[in-house]
Amino acid sequence: MILYLDTSSLVKLYVEEKGSTGVLKSVRSATVVGTSPVAYAEARSAFARRFREKAFGINAYSRLKSALDNDWDDYLTVKVTDELVLLAGDLAEKHGLRGFDAIHLASAVTLHHELSVPLAFSCFDEKLQAASEREGLFQP
Repeated sequence: MILYLDTSSLVKLYVEEKGSTGVLKSVRSATVVGTSPVAYAEARSAFARRFREKAFGINAYSRLKSALDNDWDDYLTVKVTDELVLLAGDLAEKHGLRGFDAIHLASAVTLHHELSVPLAFSCFDEKLQAASEREGLFQP
C-alpha cells in the first residue's frame, strides 16, 4: 500500500495523541510513505507550539526534532512545483479547503497519478478526508 500522510498524521508518529496507534499501524503496513515538504515545516511548528505550551520539556523536544530529521529521508516527498500549486488552487476552490490542506491533497493526487497505483490518504480533518475520497483516494 502507498500511504500519504498529511501533517496531522505525520505528527502522530512523533507525539502520542489520539490516532497515533492507527497511523503507526498504517505506516508499518505501507510499502511507501509519502508526504509534502510543507509537512516538515508544519510538524516542526506543531512541535514548537507544544513545547511553548509546556506539553514536554527541552529533552523531549530535542528528541522529537531529531527523530523527524532522522526519518525525513525515508519519506517520499512530492516536489512542490508551479503545476502542483495550480492544482492545489483548483482543489481548494472545488472542495473549500485551506491552502496547506489543498497542497497536501494536490501532492497526494499527483503521487497517485505518477505511480498509477491505489493510494491511501491519512489525515484527521473530515473535510480534507472527504475531499481526498472524492478525488479517488482511500482511507487507510
